[in-house]
Amino acid sequence: MSAAVLHRMEGAVSWITLNRPEAMNAVTWDQRERIIALLAEASSDPAVRALVLTATGKGFCAGADLRGGPSAGSADAAGSAGSAGSADSARDRIAGDVSRMIRLGAQRLIAAVLDCEKPVIAAVNGTAAGIGAHLAFACDLVLAAEGARFIEVFVRRGLVPDGGGAYLLPRLVGPQRAKELMFFGDALPAAEAARLGLVNRVVAASDLEKTARAWSERLATGPTRALALTKQLVNASLDVDRTTAFAAEATAQELNMTTRDANEGVASFVQRRPPEFEGR
Repeated sequence: MSAAVLHRMEGAVSWITLNRPEAMNAVTWDQRERIIALLAEASSDPAVRALVLTATGKGFCAGADLRGGPSAGSADAAGSAGSAGSADSARDRIAGDVSRMIRLGAQRLIAAVLDCEKPVIAAVNGTAAGIGAHLAFACDLVLAAEGARFIEVFVRRGLVPDGGGAYLLPRLVGPQRAKELMFFGDALPAAEAARLGLVNRVVAASDLEKTARAWSERLATGPTRALALTKQLVNASLDVDRTTAFAAEATAQELNMTTRDANEGVASFVQRRPPEFEGR
């Protein structure tokens, strides 16, 4: 398991790396649980102030591959080429199994990224398909290598997009573009993904890790609690009305003003010096 998901700390940055290049990093049940655990640990660990999610080899994540996991052969594997449920598993399936599996599986993974209290950067090194694409889109910032591409592969399998796709995409690119991507399932090159707003920056493959490191280190020296509250406000903003959003903003600022970093930010402004944030 430790080899399938690599984890290391570089200063205050947690690096999570999918490491099944032979399978284009199609994520297994065990890998999914490990990633969810690492994200949860990062939220509660003051030593972690930013995260990078990336992968080895030519693919970022080809989708879900639960062969060998407790839900092997289920529809959660649809994001991975050739992993849709078999006829035998379909005969054993009863009403409620699929929705439960998606709720406790793919949706938990996407929610773990969205709910992580530290900023998460996706460094997309190659193909991101199905749940792999949604995993990238759930991150706060997305860097992509020039050769990377994003594929809403579900329609190719005759399936409905899951893993939060129908929630994330319309909020990122609007309903018409989201439908185009999901209805046709065409590969979206990194440059086009950036033009649509799905990717923050496209860089040469050789510069991907360097850029991710520079961005994550910059985030890791920032006001961590303020960033967490900002993330929560932005993620919730499209689901609430203006009155609710304004109230949440005021409450967030009230909470933030109790942190050391907020006090340091004000003090550094008054003293005309750069702030030294501690993440507390």
